[in-house]
Amino acid sequence: MMEVKITHLDQVKFAIHSRSHSIICDQPEENGGENSGMTPPELLLASLGSCAAFYAVQYLKTRNLANTGVEVSVEAEKLKSPSRLGKFQIRVDSPVYLTTEQREGLMRSVEHCLVKNTLLNPPQIEVELKVPDLVGREI
Repeated sequence: MMEVKITHLDQVKFAIHSRSHSIICDQPEENGGENSGMTPPELLLASLGSCAAFYAVQYLKTRNLANTGVEVSVEAEKLKSPSRLGKFQIRVDSPVYLTTEQREGLMRSVEHCLVKNTLLNPPQIEVELKVPDLVGREI
């Protein structure tokens, strides 16, 4: 089981905690924030891109092709009705020349990305609300 906890800091700024790590999520100034961190949709793109990068790096390292230099960019369009992201595009830039066979292997490796596969196979998402009762106990 994986878990992150989010704490409201102020305005539209949140601290996100997982294991011993923390990051800040915020909105740009035009959305009432201080622009001190990525927005939730940007964090989603970052998660997808870093997952793809992990698998690309592992492929190149295990074959002694490269130990550094992989770059990944992710783009997505904002869609409406309902509001969401769509048409994701992941671009993996290899730091070294790859043969056709190596290119195909690298692509197969990136296809194993947990985040990508989660988005392609929508998970069940449940929302639970906890509120205190009038004397401060959770109900």
